[in-house]
Amino acid sequence: MIENYADHSSNERTFLAWVRTVIAIVGFGLAAARLGQEKAALWSEMLMLAAGALVILLAFLRMQHIRKNIAATELVDDNALSANAFLLVLIAALFGLIAAFGIHVSSQ
Repeated sequence: MIENYADHSSNERTFLAWVRTVIAIVGFGLAAARLGQEKAALWSEMLMLAAGALVILLAFLRMQHIRKNIAATELVDDNALSANAFLLVLIAALFGLIAAFGIHVSSQ
């Protein structure tokens, strides 16, 4: 059995939730833009896909950071600046993705 299995699996479920969120936003954005009468600009599709990739990359880095903290033998301060900074940057990237979604849907 893996030590701290419940914590590790919870960390992975959180990462997968970020991935599902990105897939939903990007997928809905691409579908909504295709329903319009005019074709959306290619640059707006690329912007939205790049923003989604950035959110997934940041979520992966955050998951790895938390995995390292879970596996650490010494106690780790949960309120450390690095843990909070990862989350703030990830949320900012998500807002960037939502902005890219709005640009993409309105650029048609």
